[in-house]
Amino acid sequence: MLDRKLLRENPEFVRTQAARKHINAPVDEFLETDARYRANKTELDRANAESNQIAKSIGALIGQGKKDEAEAAKAQTAELKTRIKELEEKDRFLDAELRAVELKFPNLPHESAPDGRDETENVVRREWGAKPEPTKPHWEIATELGIIDFDRASKISGSGFAVYVGQGAKLVRALISYMADLQVRDNGYTEVYPPCMVSSQSLEGTGNLPKFAEDLYKCENDDLWMAPTAEVPVTNLLRDEILPLEALPVKLAAYTPCFRREAGSAGRETRGILRTHQFDKLELVKFVEPSTSYQELESLVTDAEDVLQTLGLHYRVLELCTGDMGDKPCKIYDLEVWSPGMETYLEVSSCSNFEAFQARRSAIRFRRDAKASPEFVHILNGSGLAVPRLLAALVESNYKDGVIAIPPALRPYTGFEAIGKQKPLA
Repeated sequence: MLDRKLLRENPEFVRTQAARKHINAPVDEFLETDARYRANKTELDRANAESNQIAKSIGALIGQGKKDEAEAAKAQTAELKTRIKELEEKDRFLDAELRAVELKFPNLPHESAPDGRDETENVVRREWGAKPEPTKPHWEIATELGIIDFDRASKISGSGFAVYVGQGAKLVRALISYMADLQVRDNGYTEVYPPCMVSSQSLEGTGNLPKFAEDLYKCENDDLWMAPTAEVPVTNLLRDEILPLEALPVKLAAYTPCFRREAGSAGRETRGILRTHQFDKLELVKFVEPSTSYQELESLVTDAEDVLQTLGLHYRVLELCTGDMGDKPCKIYDLEVWSPGMETYLEVSSCSNFEAFQARRSAIRFRRDAKASPEFVHILNGSGLAVPRLLAALVESNYKDGVIAIPPALRPYTGFEAIGKQKPLA
């Protein structure tokens, strides 16, 4: 959500900046709704002031023996109270209508974000490591060695799911534990394990609702949704709170399973585990003092890169252009790991600075001192990392002669140095 004052005082700036994302912001709808809201608010304030003034005069009229005038004043006050009640009800309605319009606005891109129409105009900022030789795709390797069972997953749940088996299941657990320990031990995050089901209010606070409802799984009998990412519950941990300045930055790392319908993605990366409805991910979320947020974004990217570097995987860092950023970020970097089996890059992390966009929706603020007015924090998040594509790249990059070698950094977590062909499940 954008600053209401900005929308009122500089609507053309908002319109122009949203257009950098190739989004037509509802500026005119906001201004029209806001005009009705403010006109009603003015009338309500006037009615309250008049009611208070008349109420104060009644005692004086009675003291002066002006009984008839006092009774007339009482009748007028009663009429005003009825009118005030109507205006208050209208105020609540218009405020809700105005908020609904505000929720349609995208966040505005930072001035440094590169302009562009789509993913073809994203900017490669750096690469790390050497590309391994081409090999089989991960789904062939996984089936050959028996570490992922796609057929039984389809039998259980339909397409878009996977069952990890034996050392494949242990590899998933090892990656999750390794990434969490790295971020807590080396990069100063506090680990949390939040619920995987979230309310509509929580999803609205992070900007997933109302726009992206079709991508989410809803529990029909409750106001609960399956979390599409730990970003949602972790961000909402501090909803409606005012933090002291000395508490910032708050850096949280959370593993959760994630659930997405992947609506509209038919035909895209549907082989193997690249685009599944349930997957595991470690999420990194930061709540920071606004003047530091772009420095914190760079360090967030570095924190996510640590995983790829310590596992010895070739990757690149992209800065997304305005046309490929989506609604929420002001600035965003993607980490893409190289898949030697598909001979392409796979996105394993998006690191974003939302500035106050989510904080304003979720009422997350801080005070510079005890007497200062509350200010909105800036919120950043990024994957650290998404397991399926990381696992796919790791399997393909370390496969040779029917064996997957486990990177040295991961071996204390797996308890084995390599994965060969496994005994069948049954």
